[in-house]
Parts: sequence; structure tokens; C-alpha cells
Amino acid sequence: QVQLVESGGGLVQAGGSLRLSCAASGLTFSSYTMGWFRQAPGKEREFVAATSWNGVSTNYADSVKGRFTISRDNAKNTVYLQMNSLKPEETAVYYCAATRRVLAVISGVYNSWGQGTQVTVSS
Repeated sequence: QVQLVESGGGLVQAGGSLRLSCAASGLTFSSYTMGWFRQAPGKEREFVAATSWNGVSTNYADSVKGRFTISRDNAKNTVYLQMNSLKPEETAVYYCAATRRVLAVISGVYNSWGQGTQVTVSS
């Protein structure tokens, strides 16, 4: 049974930083593209970032390029999202997800999801 468990969310002031982690189990982690998505209240879930199976290739939403960094440690079965210069409009529940598709940005092709971690950015 695949389990993805996010952590690291919390309350931060605008301009601050947070590092999210997602620990995976029940899958061959190094075979999967890992992605981060977010969903704000009343809004659709949106793509944030993805990393290839070996971490060499990454993909980012335009809105986070230059501020967020996705990385992974296959030895620890963990994917990270470093978020800098956070904005109030980025308040959302952040989810990690796994897919066999290469650097997928569409949530529908991700097969496994975590329960999410809340990120709140105060102004």
C-alpha cells in the first residue's frame, strides 16, 4: 500500500521560507516522478513542481520559478519542496503525489497522493 506523508507546513510571514517534506513508502520510490500540488480554499488544485525519478530534471509552475526548489533523496524515499519569498496568495494545502509519467503537470495522471500539509502565509 502506497503511503505519502507530508510534513513541514505551518504559519509564516510574507517573504518567509518553509521546507516541505514528503516521505514515501510502499512503492519503488526511485521509479516515480514526484510532484507537489496545492489547493487554496474555493480553488482548483494546481501544479507546483515535479522532479524526475533521479532528480536531474525538474518542472515548475511559472508562478513559483526562481522561488521554489523541488529535490529528492532516493535513499530516504523523500521529496522536498523548499519555498522562499512566500506570498499570502500561496496559502493553501500542499500535497505531494507520485506518477510513472515523466514530469507530469496534470493532477489526473498522479496515482498516489498524500493527505496534505497546510501552509499559511500572513501579510
